[in-house]
Amino acid sequence: MEASIQEVARLTGTTSRTLRHYDAVGLLRPSRVGDNGYRWYDDDALVRLQRVLLLRDLGLGLAEIRRVLDRETDEAAALRRHLAWLEAEQDRLARQAASVHRTLTARENGDTLMAADVFDGFDHTQYEEEVAQRWGADAYAASDAWWRGLSEAERAGWKAETERLGAEWAAAAEAGLDPTSDPAQELARRHVAWLGSVPGTPGHGTAPVTGYVTGLADMYVADERFARSYGGARGAAFVRAALHAYAARHL
Repeated sequence: MEASIQEVARLTGTTSRTLRHYDAVGLLRPSRVGDNGYRWYDDDALVRLQRVLLLRDLGLGLAEIRRVLDRETDEAAALRRHLAWLEAEQDRLARQAASVHRTLTARENGDTLMAADVFDGFDHTQYEEEVAQRWGADAYAASDAWWRGLSEAERAGWKAETERLGAEWAAAAEAGLDPTSDPAQELARRHVAWLGSVPGTPGHGTAPVTGYVTGLADMYVADERFARSYGGARGAAFVRAALHAYAARHL
């Protein structure tokens, strides 16, 4: 099936001019151009456009979106990662909507408000206690202050890098790479740099300490919340092995 440029523009709420610009910058090429100059988009082009729009909603610029798409060649893995993020956002927004509905109903009926109900879905600090227990209150305070100080674009970039790492780890595990191989160890290097970029983490500004990296690696396997980020138990086990090997060699 193919869709014309006019159909795609209408369905996505964009313009034909924007789609032509995406072509000009090498971001999205039509599957074919007719003799009359009309542009047509097949299934592969439409899926690529969906990914472009998803990344654009995260706040990424066109140049960064192109780099992400060029790196993330496993389309299915990338879409699964983004779907997981969208479902988490959907859950958070549903909780916020229900919270506002309860507040409105209580105000209209003169009922007593419950603080826990009023702010359900609004708290970005839901893991504060867990972080403080593992690494100390100062670590949480520093990282929380850092996150609050980021711009929307910077937060979007951080989320995108997190998503990229997860997708690439899952793809490497699925491909059956040796955790000690050069590609896996390069992923481990990027992962350690990503961990160490957050203020409050052990070794921030220098290099993450061995115990911190290996402890997190173990937690990726032990805690299913983290395992899901790397494609499940198999992916998490691969990440753990690669990070342990990297820590032994470099930290």
